[in-house]
This record gives sequence, structure tokens and C-alpha cells, in this order.
Amino acid sequence: MLKLDHLTVIAPTLSEGVEHVRACLDLDVPFGQRHASMGTHNHLLQLGDLIYLEIVAIDPDAERPDRARWFGLDDRLRVRRDWDAGRRLRGWVARTDDIDRVLEGREAIFGRKVGLPIDAPTFDFAIPDDGSLPMDGGAPSIIDRRGRPRAMDAIADRGARLKGFTLEHPEAALIAALLQDLAIDRAPVVTQGAVLRYRAQIETPGGLKELA
Repeated sequence: MLKLDHLTVIAPTLSEGVEHVRACLDLDVPFGQRHASMGTHNHLLQLGDLIYLEIVAIDPDAERPDRARWFGLDDRLRVRRDWDAGRRLRGWVARTDDIDRVLEGREAIFGRKVGLPIDAPTFDFAIPDDGSLPMDGGAPSIIDRRGRPRAMDAIADRGARLKGFTLEHPEAALIAALLQDLAIDRAPVVTQGAVLRYRAQIETPGGLKELA
């Protein structure tokens, strides 16, 4: 079974991402880590039940990687356009213990398995060759942590808990059928909408808030 691993706010800059989450949740999300293999960096926040929120952006101080970055970040104009349109919670990641089985016959959707970090891999991540989001973000990215659970004690816990997660999509039936076929635990509820748009309902110490 696949499980919801984390939600991704894909930002033009890390500072913009942190400010957006602060505005939505009234919470400061601390710095997480740098990804030398991808030329990106992030801030991280626990959302309960081994689920977390990632704010990810290109690291301006990192060397450009030899391959396309994940989460569609190389398409800076697209990232900025989505951001300015209010589509900031832009994707999510599902966890599996058998990434080869998940990708079999589905590489056109999810991309190919990449061991990361490149120099000493500890997990596998499926990335399309051009670095784009699977189905433009309608499908999750896939991660396999090679039997090692994510160290949640390294991620800040500010009392935020994910209560609901929805996806509006112009091809809702197609996306819903894919998620059902994959049998992902805690996948978003998919509804018909004019454009792709994620919304997450998150309980915080200040009450129930929405991140989009």
C-alpha cells in the first residue's frame, strides 16, 4: 500500500513559501535541509501521523545539478505563474516500500527511479526526465525510503495536524481512477474543477485553517 508522505508548497523562493504558510496557518516553519543533488532547499513542518509539509524552492547558492530538478522547479516561469495565481500548495508525495512495482508500466506518469543523494543514496524518488510534476501535479510523486522511516524528530512540531486534503481538477474522474488503482492511503478527495487546485484543512493551535 502507498501512503501519503508529505504535501509540497512549491515556491519561487524559500522566503516567499515560508511567508505564505505563515499567512495561512499563523505558524513559522523552520528550515529543513539542502539537497545538493537537486540544487534545492526546504522548510519542514510535522502534520501528524508521520505526514509533514515541505516548502521547497531552488537554492540560489547551490550548484546546478547535472539533471533536471524535481517538482518542476526548473520551469521558473511556470512556478511563478502558478504562485501568482494562488496555486501554491502544488503537489504531494506518496510513500511506498516497492517503488519498482509502482513504476512498472507507469513511468510515463511518474518518471524513472533516482537514488538520492546521488553520491550515497538512502532513498529512491521517481522523477520524470524533464523534472516535471507527474500529470502536472494531478498525480503524486513517489518516494521509497528503503525501509527506513522518515526521522520525524528532525522535523519541527508546532501542533499542526492535517484534517482534510482535496484536489479540484478538470479531469477529476481520470485522476480519481488513478488514485484508486494505486490504493493510496489518505490520498486527496478529488472533485471537478476548472483548474488544478489543492486545498488542505489543517488544525493549528489557533484553530482550523486552510492552506492552498
